[in-house]
Amino acid sequence: MAVFVSAIMFVPIFLVVVNSLKDKVQASSMGVGLPTSLHWQNFAVVIEKGKLVQAFGNSLLYASASTIIAILLSAAAAYVLSRNRTRLNRIIYFTIIMGIAIPMNFVTLTKVMQITHLINSQVGIIVLYATTQIPFSVFVIYAFVTTIPRELDEAGIIDGCNPLQLFFRVILPLLTPALVTTAILSFLDIWSEFLLPLYFLNSSDKWPMTLAIYNFFGQFEADWSLVSADIVLTILPVIIIYLMGQRYIISGMTSGAVKG
Repeated sequence: MAVFVSAIMFVPIFLVVVNSLKDKVQASSMGVGLPTSLHWQNFAVVIEKGKLVQAFGNSLLYASASTIIAILLSAAAAYVLSRNRTRLNRIIYFTIIMGIAIPMNFVTLTKVMQITHLINSQVGIIVLYATTQIPFSVFVIYAFVTTIPRELDEAGIIDGCNPLQLFFRVILPLLTPALVTTAILSFLDIWSEFLLPLYFLNSSDKWPMTLAIYNFFGQFEADWSLVSADIVLTILPVIIIYLMGQRYIISGMTSGAVKG
């Protein structure tokens, strides 16, 4: 069953990869047939006309910065909330993780962005991305912190560690599986995000890859070979990062599931 579902999920990727190597006429039907000749120049055209170099840099900046901010804040919050299980902290924890399921209110969010002057700002979109990743990150890391013995905290305090030293030198290294798991998942989610930059980034020079491909499709929707090549270049970094971090994702999720 799992193989069958995986095969179905692979079909769209196969279609865009095959058609990205065809000419305009062959790719017009988006068929599954192999190309009669390989048109590698499609990728060069897409990179030039789609301004993908700049968009790639923007996506890399947004995804990397937001992931780092979200992971550090989530790890600190999860550690404090897990180690001090007061009634107030439990309420705070459940309030945070409710963000996993509650939909975003774009009307209120737009008003906040206007008041803080963060609309059409790279800093603003980074803050937004980081905020959206905190609920799930706290949820995963919180479960993992509960598996770390409290005796390690006491040993660190006896050795003279202040709270920051205890967290960064003792606890944070032990959270590596959970941190890598949440970092990879956050990076992939941010890289694929479309709505937030669509609403809050007006300048094309600040667009990430998702908006660049959307704009490119509007200009070249008649040429599916170029559109497919654009999609391939957009999803390729995501696939590479996922394959590289797959074992960390599995180990991090299973390790954090021991206790809850």
